[in-house]
Amino acid sequence: MQIHQLEPGFAIADALTPGDLEEVARLGFRAVICNRRPGEAEDHPDDCALSAKAAELGIEWRCIPVTPGEYNDADIETFGRALDGLPTPILAFCRTGRRAVHLWAHARSREPQCNIPMLLTAARAAGHDLEERRAQLEAAAGQN
Repeated sequence: MQIHQLEPGFAIADALTPGDLEEVARLGFRAVICNRRPGEAEDHPDDCALSAKAAELGIEWRCIPVTPGEYNDADIETFGRALDGLPTPILAFCRTGRRAVHLWAHARSREPQCNIPMLLTAARAAGHDLEERRAQLEAAAGQN
């Protein structure tokens, strides 16, 4: 498990196992967002074991499953509401962290006074290049 902080109170990670959630709790995360789809891989038949372990540890669990690269307005809005409504710090994950960083950037780009260069820099520091999404992020930021 590799965790990368993108902003205060929010970080992303690659695929988690139920055992990883103990470390997540030890690190102080109060909420987890799963962006993996049920059955997408043998190591992720569904989120039942993960959500049960999170509940056992007192971690709030939210599942927002998305297909890599295919994020619609409802997915982005749901992720944004989770960012605003879940207790922090929040950890979002998928198989590699890419979906989590994309949804974070798209949700944040819709906020007033969004700093697109900051989003790109934070994503790059976490090992994810958002340049191919820059125009979409800037367009969303321009609508604020």
